[in-house]
Amino acid sequence: MTGHIKEVYKKIFKSYDTPSLERHIEKFIELDTYLPYSSTFFCVTNTQHLSFEFISKNMQSCLGMDKSLFEKKGMRYFWSRMHPEDLEKWLLALNELMTFTLNEINVEDRTKMSYTWNYRFKNANDVYVNIVQNTTPLEFDAENKPIIGLAHYTVLSEKIKLQVCASAKLLNNNNEYETVYFNNFSQRLLSDGISNRERDIIRLLVLNYTSKTIAKQLNISSNTVDTHRRNILKKLNMSSTGELVALLKMNKNII
Repeated sequence: MTGHIKEVYKKIFKSYDTPSLERHIEKFIELDTYLPYSSTFFCVTNTQHLSFEFISKNMQSCLGMDKSLFEKKGMRYFWSRMHPEDLEKWLLALNELMTFTLNEINVEDRTKMSYTWNYRFKNANDVYVNIVQNTTPLEFDAENKPIIGLAHYTVLSEKIKLQVCASAKLLNNNNEYETVYFNNFSQRLLSDGISNRERDIIRLLVLNYTSKTIAKQLNISSNTVDTHRRNILKKLNMSSTGELVALLKMNKNII
């Protein structure tokens, strides 16, 4: 699962230079010393190396988990604890936010952007809590893609039912954030008429399961799996896009 996500994630954030982090890390270490414990924590994320360059002390109070585990294992371990039903929507959100930024936001305005999305995450007690993540770009690559970000995480109760949404805000000339992009990815999948069986297949494809394995797991034929895959592609209009890779790109071992 995490190998596939890594491939998709690195394609979305493809970069060609190595960012400098020292000045950001120094500032955040100093700031973290004075911050009170709360239901939020923040990280400095590196999309080139798929790593957390810094994690604030509040992660443990929010999730009950030692931050050193995430510092050592990086984003792939973080992804492995996300709710599997939210993965395809989360990858869609990342890809569309990046596409929107590159196509619609002027280069000089990209430092003024702020991005928000949400998903469910398994805490130390194996409970899927809600996380609302807000990320502000700090550094960009040679193609002006954001590669270093300040990510702020707010942890909410598992009892709250949230649909997976993503938004982008721009700091305008009045120093006020205005929403320039919003999409509800839960509603999107529903409105596209994805059936429960097709959802099952999407989740297994995201986990890099082979078509034969999917057929066995769902007790259906391989031909039926292939038919469902074609229908999913058509309904989601995903051909030749990063979204298609996020949902349906097949593992090398798939026959």
